Amino acid sequence: MKRRSLKDACRVLGAAALSLSLALPAAAADKLTYFTWSGYELPDFHKTFTAAHPDSVDISVFGDDDDAFTKVKAGFHPDLAHPCYDKVARWNKEGLLQPIDTSRIKNWDKIFPIFRNLPDIQAGNGKVWMVPWDWGNTSVLYRTDLVKNPEPSWNLLWDKQYTGRMATIDAVHDTPIVAALLAGVNPFDMTPDQLNKVADKLREQRPLMSAYTTDMTSVEQSLASGQLVAAMTWNASAVALKKQGVPVEFMKPKEGMLTWACGFVMLKDAKNVDLAYDFINSRLEADSGKGLIENYGYGASTSTAFASVPKEDLEKLQLPSDPETMLKSTVFTGPMKQNDDLAKMFEKVKAGG
Repeated sequence: MKRRSLKDACRVLGAAALSLSLALPAAAADKLTYFTWSGYELPDFHKTFTAAHPDSVDISVFGDDDDAFTKVKAGFHPDLAHPCYDKVARWNKEGLLQPIDTSRIKNWDKIFPIFRNLPDIQAGNGKVWMVPWDWGNTSVLYRTDLVKNPEPSWNLLWDKQYTGRMATIDAVHDTPIVAALLAGVNPFDMTPDQLNKVADKLREQRPLMSAYTTDMTSVEQSLASGQLVAAMTWNASAVALKKQGVPVEFMKPKEGMLTWACGFVMLKDAKNVDLAYDFINSRLEADSGKGLIENYGYGASTSTAFASVPKEDLEKLQLPSDPETMLKSTVFTGPMKQNDDLAKMFEKVKAGG
């Protein structure tokens, strides 16, 4: 078939497909689209939504917030997405979001005040740009049998004796923040000279790393095999490896763990707003948060979720029943004023620049 004939055929097929789509009943469009982190798509987190709306959600996953932002900005339009707090202002600046009415969020008052009152989620008049759902920590997970009694410091990921046997997270709101802390720089607001100091610290680390990655499954497998002795991870990796009997410890660095919070945002052109509210309400139920805590070791945003988990289980997971307790000794990941410059610099450093 000649190229012109192929184009004509495709044009005819396209017109036929459009006619068919217009002829479909309206109910076919009533399916929520949700964009989230890999691992957060599990139906156990929204059981009541599924019971009320069987087969009514399409879920796509992303690797990190920057990946999600890029895809949405480029034209992918889900109804709901699941970025973290430090990125909400960026999404908002691009005009991607619509406010969420808290009067339609059944358990809004059960969300811990420290998350409910985050500055960058406030949209005024009882509305918010993000409904917080999960929070957790980023730290160094290390093999206690292969790294003996290390100093409780992020500096472990800069230790030359473990060259090629360490990994770090490939995200601007993780590794560069730690580099800034070690360089004595405020990660969330830095001058050009301070940015250069962070770059130097990252260059110092680069030849020591086996990988920059957000693939925690691979990191966990490498830690279990001993190929890696230490890595920057989130709580879930520590929980998963301890369940497997791997001798690991989730460090409490003297410089502070990183603490992050993420949640649901509604896209400006969301087509299924009512379904979106039903989905958020389902995810904020105590049983959903309980599963998040017990299976991943992450914190839920609601006090009711914590109340449903036995105190001894929370202690094993090193989770306080009130996140304000955790935040007194950790570094909360908020908006970074130089996010774009930091991201460009990080990419340059990883490439050898």
